[in-house]
Amino acid sequence: MISLVHGLPGRSRYKLARLRDRHLDLRYVRSYLEAVPGVRGVRVNPGALSLVIEHETSKAVRAAVAEAVSALAKADLPRTARADQGGAPPDGSRLLAGGALILALPLLPRPLRAVLTAINIAGNLKTGLTTLVTRGMKVEVLDSIAVGLSAVRGEYVTANITQLLLNFSDYVQSTTQRASDDLILRLLQPDAEEVWVETDDGAVVAQPFSSVVPGTKVVVGAGELIPIDGVVASGSAYVNQSTVTGESLPIPREAGDAVLSGSVVEEGRLTIVAERVGGSTTTARIARFIQQALAEEADTQSKASLLADRRVYITLASGAAIFALTRDIRRVEAVFLVDFSCAVKLGTSVAVKSAMFKAARHGALVKGGRALERLAEVDTVVFDKTGTLTHNELEVTDIVCLGPLCTSQDDLLAMVASVAEHSRHPVSAAVVDIAKRRNLAHMGHEEVDFFVGHGLATAVGDHTLRIGSRHYLEEHEGIDFTPYEDILTGLTAQGETLLYVGSDGRPHGVIGLRDRLRPDAAQVLAQLRAGGITRLVMITGDHRDKAQALGATLGLDAVHGQIAPEEKAEIIKALQAEGRKVAFVGDGVNDGPALMVADVGIAMPRGADVARATADVVLLEDDLRGVAETRLLATRTIDLIDRNFTVAAGINTAVMFGAVAGWLSPVATALLHNGTTIGVLANAFLGGDFSRQGITAALADLRKAALAPPRDEGERPL
Repeated sequence: MISLVHGLPGRSRYKLARLRDRHLDLRYVRSYLEAVPGVRGVRVNPGALSLVIEHETSKAVRAAVAEAVSALAKADLPRTARADQGGAPPDGSRLLAGGALILALPLLPRPLRAVLTAINIAGNLKTGLTTLVTRGMKVEVLDSIAVGLSAVRGEYVTANITQLLLNFSDYVQSTTQRASDDLILRLLQPDAEEVWVETDDGAVVAQPFSSVVPGTKVVVGAGELIPIDGVVASGSAYVNQSTVTGESLPIPREAGDAVLSGSVVEEGRLTIVAERVGGSTTTARIARFIQQALAEEADTQSKASLLADRRVYITLASGAAIFALTRDIRRVEAVFLVDFSCAVKLGTSVAVKSAMFKAARHGALVKGGRALERLAEVDTVVFDKTGTLTHNELEVTDIVCLGPLCTSQDDLLAMVASVAEHSRHPVSAAVVDIAKRRNLAHMGHEEVDFFVGHGLATAVGDHTLRIGSRHYLEEHEGIDFTPYEDILTGLTAQGETLLYVGSDGRPHGVIGLRDRLRPDAAQVLAQLRAGGITRLVMITGDHRDKAQALGATLGLDAVHGQIAPEEKAEIIKALQAEGRKVAFVGDGVNDGPALMVADVGIAMPRGADVARATADVVLLEDDLRGVAETRLLATRTIDLIDRNFTVAAGINTAVMFGAVAGWLSPVATALLHNGTTIGVLANAFLGGDFSRQGITAALADLRKAALAPPRDEGERPL
């Protein structure tokens, strides 16, 4: 059930009965609506069953919003096991109030100090009691005992300082968690698609993507993304499937051929019968994957939490022994104030989350602490070729005249470019691009005929010029290139794709093209080697000759060409069997098995949704340097965690020894312990960077996250 409660210019409020479901994925609901073109913001209040949507004032936008909300009422929406899905941002007012109370305590009468302290620590005491009843003896219990003992003994300053630091730890953890979560959700939220649909009477009309069901005929033209999985009903086109198959060149698709979402129609037009939509789409799978990724905790974090919990028993035993021997409650209080929790447990969590946030700011999304930890352990990196080491673009590398009809390279290039400019094929685009850069004059010709999957033909003067594949020119047009086999074999051995040119039964020449190598590829590989990577490998579905040529250029340790998707995963398994920790960098649907098998999967930003959902790390920018930089960040973070643990454990152990010996008062113990905690948390949050630039950037990130609008807050219930 859904109803429009009220609508104002730029603002609509709906009541959606489905919000009663406490396990409905509210993040998906919010992302879905925010992706509608013209929507500025969305507030979800499940308590009021309310959706408040801020949007542009146009009639078209209002209609799109209404359609999207209606689709939510019917769609198969993702669910999460967690009832608590974010809520309001961390509240810094508790920190301000706690700090103000500490400053004011010396000026207040003792009874009022006791009352205000009790109010301030009540939440902590309740948490400790609840934890003791439901989970047993944990760090939260020790925190409550330490704060409670201070308050009972009248050490109000100590009690409030301890409470302030615990609140600060919670604030930092919540803020970094929120910031990291939001980055993940904003990156992978689905883009709203308006699709063209062919109706039963043959008309083509625009409809929201949410209205597409199995059997719907979707029309996709040149330059458009194929939004669904389906089968071509009519039409023909060149389809760029580089994100699906890893092939760098578009392939022809005609009636009866299957197509996958994420492919792009480079040239032509297709009518596709949709097969998979709704809950089986990539969007729904991504939403479910995100929830799982956010819930993951690094092994380092788990070990830190376990160690902190075990220290509870050591601290309690020490306190009990001291009281039994000395009957000195002050010593017991001092011992209980050294709980190891903030520095050991939260320090590790903050370091991991801060690293994830810093990675996102610098161009990479790390999906969870485990991914960060595994990335630091990697010693082997395997690259897919297309879209990773190379761009999904071609460049002309050779222009070769064959036979007496070709007078010069420039004439051959100008003639081919003049015809190719009418085609959207990437080979044509590369030829036209180099001709423009050389300022070659356009050559006149008649209308161009297109032969999908073969090439182009046109009349130039008294001749019929033909451009395309060798198969097309030799088998269909009788133009023999075998006298030049040695030249052609040499070009192919260099990894080039050849465009053949001829007319009237005679060859003119060939133009050689290669995948355009990323300019930073060699630098990235060198950085990885300098960072401890001992083996660099490339695997690709392209021809072995092309793969080996590129591998030699980059100085790779191993190259595997003409590899099927499932074989990529087997190669990675073989490396792992040698005892190697393997990271795989890819971008296509065909890379999914390899991304899952690898210890760390890294996906490029322009890759397929499935690749991004499967990967442990997603680059946010189309810059391969993100691989080396993220790996360096991971190693530095793990080193930082180890250093923080050593410092925190060492200092706190010394402080506890001083408290047991009676050398430190509760106030001194609290100051030393909490000072250590602040230092460790600050070091973790800053990533060990205490430079002015590092501190400024970290504070800006923290402030931005803290001041973000509430996620789920809406208006009062009706």
